Amino acid sequence: MTGADMVLEALEQEGVDLIFGYPGGANLPIYQRLPEHPKLKHILVRHEQGAAHMADGYARAGGRPGVVFATSGPGALNLVTGLCTAYMDSVPMIAITGQVNSAQVGRDAFQESDVIGATSSVTKHSYLVTDIAELPRVIHEAFHIATTGRPGPVLIDICKDVQMAEAERVPHERVSIPGYHLNGHVKLDRARVAAEALANAERPVILAGHGVLLSHAEQALLDLAEKAGTPVGTTLLGIGGFPVNHPLSLHMTGFMGTGWCLKAVQNADVLMMVGMRVDDRVTARLADFAPKVKTFIHVDIDGSEMGKNVRPHLELVADARQVLEAMLPHIELVADARQALEAMLPHIDSVDEGRGRWLAQIDAWREEHPLRYTHSNGHLQPQDVLIDMYRRCRSEAVVVADVGQNQIWAALWWNYDRPGLFINSGGAGTMGFALPAAIGAKFARPDVPVWCVAGEGGFVMTAQELSVAVEHQLDIKIVILNNFSLGMVRQFQDDFYGGVRSQVDLTHMPDFVKLADAYGLPGVRVEKLADVGPSMDAAERTKGPFLIDFRIDPEANVYPIVPLGKSLNDFWEAPIGE
Repeated sequence: MTGADMVLEALEQEGVDLIFGYPGGANLPIYQRLPEHPKLKHILVRHEQGAAHMADGYARAGGRPGVVFATSGPGALNLVTGLCTAYMDSVPMIAITGQVNSAQVGRDAFQESDVIGATSSVTKHSYLVTDIAELPRVIHEAFHIATTGRPGPVLIDICKDVQMAEAERVPHERVSIPGYHLNGHVKLDRARVAAEALANAERPVILAGHGVLLSHAEQALLDLAEKAGTPVGTTLLGIGGFPVNHPLSLHMTGFMGTGWCLKAVQNADVLMMVGMRVDDRVTARLADFAPKVKTFIHVDIDGSEMGKNVRPHLELVADARQVLEAMLPHIELVADARQALEAMLPHIDSVDEGRGRWLAQIDAWREEHPLRYTHSNGHLQPQDVLIDMYRRCRSEAVVVADVGQNQIWAALWWNYDRPGLFINSGGAGTMGFALPAAIGAKFARPDVPVWCVAGEGGFVMTAQELSVAVEHQLDIKIVILNNFSLGMVRQFQDDFYGGVRSQVDLTHMPDFVKLADAYGLPGVRVEKLADVGPSMDAAERTKGPFLIDFRIDPEANVYPIVPLGKSLNDFWEAPIGE
């Protein structure tokens, strides 16, 4: 076999059926052999960054690692942003890049780059393969590393002469990596202690992150919350881990979270954080984060996260689902917690004692600090668009958001009554993520609707991938919230930098309807509230991609928001009347 055949056969053995990639000089031997492996469908992207984001969206929506091909030099380096996005959000991905001949490595050959050095900080592991005998082992190890423990991207850089070399087929054996150890169980005594702390608290709160989704712990979280009568908030990446319409839902936490969630976190006496990094977007000013908490419980599969930002009183280093399921048998349900929850389901007015007082207080905060926005000031509001979109999603569609105001609006107005898929770039905050990630998600889940929400600034960064959506007639509905500016930057400049608007004007942008037509998909422009519904109807009637350019209020802001450098207690709300 050639080295190229070894690579492709190993991918088949790992169950890969889809690859996103772009050919070039250093990976042509692999592409030469690709037609001989019909089980592997290849999607030709228009830019390597788009390929990485597609593989990312494919992995998040489908639960299997995404695979991306790129050539050496600029091709491999164009993957860096996508690898960083996946790494920050713990998404399994395999990147296979071509490299110059092994004898030329380090000699500045044409299109040579030190891709291992360039990506070492944004991959879980990386390999430079200079010997064909290593190829099958490396491929299988890469999948094992990418998908076990805390998931993440792994890069394999393969010299061109290795791809062309020939050797006997090496049988696939069980992966054994000395030094790569995974925790295999939860210490039940700690699970019991955590359960008792939660059940016996007066003011408990659970915050759920992306780890809940990665470990498929949504049902375990729901069971624990209901059994312990404990309200649940989610991080931006944790959205979908808990049904937002559930009576115990606090919705999103963090410096742009809901007011009632921030109040609950800041007044909790026991705070359990599950599958999350507890980063600065969650804590705001760290010294003032959750000041009344007597017991911090941190659950995460990555032990390095323990104490990195908040020192927990109780650490449970394990898979989120494993911990939650281990805790369940130890929960002694407080009597009035059950009564309170039962009373909450039809209404909450009668809850007035014990745990019920805490739940009633949260409900009062929910009434005092609702999500609100301007309904009419002569401009179309982004919330009007998203409310109509989510009504059509019916708690079933995959929604992929970009980065900026559009991302937070989409997160805050997400309204699913059961766990669902909300995909966005959280840790890296990568503009241009949404369109290619939505394409990858649709390849992974062709059976469900996929909606892409983006601002005009992020959209144009990867708009060339419309070609892929049209070529494969992917049924993706693209919602552009167009305010002709870098909206989040503009809001920060207005609120926190003296009102000096510097380099945020995006009035010189393409006509997106004409751009859609140039790429071969239908598009419409909407400027009035009355036209929102009909445009959505047209999108749903259309089989294949459809683009809607919503011209929204250029002064619309995201609220609530915590001012930079302030604590969660200091959140700003939308002015009265907005």
